Amino acid sequence: MKITLVDGSVREYSEKKMAFDIAMDISEGLGRAACAAEIDGKVCDLRTIIDKDCTLRIFTAKDPEGLRVLRHTASHILAEAVKVVRPGVKVAIGPAIDTGFYYDFDTEPFSREDLDEIEKEMKKIIKKGERLTYFELPREEAIKKMEELKEPYKVELIKDLPEDAIISFYSQGEGFTDLCAGPHLMNTKGVKAFKLISSSMAYWRGDEKRERLQRIYGTAFDNKEELEAYLEQLEDAKRRDHNKLGREMGLFTTVDCIGQGLPLFTHKGTKMIMKLQRWVEDIEEKEWGYVRTRTPLMAKSDLYKISGHWDHYLDGMFVLGDPEDKECMALRPMTCPFQYYVYKNEQRSYRDLPYRMGETSTLFRNEDSGEMHGLTRVRQFTISEGHNIIRPDQAEQELKNCIDLAYHILSTLGLQDDVTYRLSKWDPNNTAKYIGDEDYWNRTQGALREVLIEKGVPFTEADGEAAFYGPKIDIQAKNVYGKEDTMITVQLDCASAEKFDMYYIDQNGDKVRPYIIHRTSLGCYERTLAWLIEHYAGNFPTWLCPEQVRILPISDKYIDYANKVCDYLKKNDVDATVDSRSEKIGFKIREARLDRIPYRLVVGEQEEAAEEVAVGSRFAGDEGKMSIKEFTDKICEEIRTKTIREVTIQPDNK
Repeated sequence: MKITLVDGSVREYSEKKMAFDIAMDISEGLGRAACAAEIDGKVCDLRTIIDKDCTLRIFTAKDPEGLRVLRHTASHILAEAVKVVRPGVKVAIGPAIDTGFYYDFDTEPFSREDLDEIEKEMKKIIKKGERLTYFELPREEAIKKMEELKEPYKVELIKDLPEDAIISFYSQGEGFTDLCAGPHLMNTKGVKAFKLISSSMAYWRGDEKRERLQRIYGTAFDNKEELEAYLEQLEDAKRRDHNKLGREMGLFTTVDCIGQGLPLFTHKGTKMIMKLQRWVEDIEEKEWGYVRTRTPLMAKSDLYKISGHWDHYLDGMFVLGDPEDKECMALRPMTCPFQYYVYKNEQRSYRDLPYRMGETSTLFRNEDSGEMHGLTRVRQFTISEGHNIIRPDQAEQELKNCIDLAYHILSTLGLQDDVTYRLSKWDPNNTAKYIGDEDYWNRTQGALREVLIEKGVPFTEADGEAAFYGPKIDIQAKNVYGKEDTMITVQLDCASAEKFDMYYIDQNGDKVRPYIIHRTSLGCYERTLAWLIEHYAGNFPTWLCPEQVRILPISDKYIDYANKVCDYLKKNDVDATVDSRSEKIGFKIREARLDRIPYRLVVGEQEEAAEEVAVGSRFAGDEGKMSIKEFTDKICEEIRTKTIREVTIQPDNK
């Protein structure tokens, strides 16, 4: 048989061989480092027998595919170690993930001390070099084996497999056997560098009505250097975590008796959101041709039945009263049908289009409790929502304009390099979720694809991520832990106008159905604030800061002068405060740095006499003395242009 390798070379063998044996034949070093094989494009176990001509690639932990196999093996080592430390524990599932691996257990919660003890046991298993052995069993034998091992979750998984499924297992020495499709390393010694990161509660199969399990997260790398670099990155992520840092900075809080996913914003967080909101509203209206609307926060079920949300999105809505009652109301999860009636309030001509409506919309969505997280996943949120009613011939340019507006917003905030673009399509295998036929979806998806290609935007495509009425261009970003969320969206809808009897009068006097673009320019303000906190580690651009200047008198004698400086700055729309506490100036400077204030102005006898201020900043430390007017002009220009200055002076607690 002929084996074609990645470099195009061909090796010939007269008898069948394991992929591992071929790797060793290529190079002993490659064989020792090998984690998995790719045979004719399919990732396989190194134990796979090759008995015919094929293409072969060997993956090591330097390859993403190989690293996933290493991490999957680490999850099995974790499971075996937990069963040693806590005899009788029931195991659930334990996959590799982008950042490492996890395993779920039916047991009591784990402490950090428990994780340390489990790590020690894992090291013993690794040192023993236990061989992982693959085998298959018929369905009934597989169920019986898991019942004998008292693993009810595995029994359930087996019973849910298709009748023709191959039911496979891996045994790890004599200590642990797990239901698993693989692939895995040849033995446990291949896991050289790992760390258990944390533990949390998880529901079995993600269903909050099912059993509560305990999940242990870990990570593994090819060597200690890569592991240590990742752990340092993780520590930086913890420092930037908006859920922690935002609370420490006093931007928002949550209260149990108010409810999960319902954050409270302090004056600082509120001021930041107000600055964002006023900026977005101004540029949409003054520079991008939008009119503002204001619509109700709730409506009768009749409205949502017309739009299709009652049939397709009811589980995600907060319904007020009996859904069967004709007068039943629901809080709005979106603004589109409300704005449609603003459009319908007057008869429109083809000359009136595009008609762009923008609204700062507060929305309500009944997210699962397990999905709630800080400001990124909440039940009440506010977005920069808009709907562009357009002629079909305007679709291409309007879609491009929406992308350009989103890019302008992102680049002004300094976030343009943090995002990726995704074409979110329907799921052709689950058409009941959507309105329209295959031709409708192919046509609308094709239109969005062409726009992305013409804009030269790199993008991915994802089935099943579309809205029920149309495909989307989703602008995605990851948080500090690598979890991806949609930040901005542009959706093409060629169906809703028919439902709401929307039309315009064309050149011939005929009624014509318009197209609709659903779009956000900034997206959700709460999620954007979380993004900004993490991106800047709290060191926001000056224009966004709730406190832009703090004036520090060196003693009580200079408080009046400090207040004079503060009043002048405020009259020029600079957010300034005075630290009038009877503290030493060094303490006040350190506090201002800890609070991430862009500028601190020290004033004393010399400054008062010369009507100057001694300027210190996050950007350059000591910036020297300036007149009050000179500094005010400088910071006002920075705020007006929304300049992003590089922070070089970090808070003392970084």
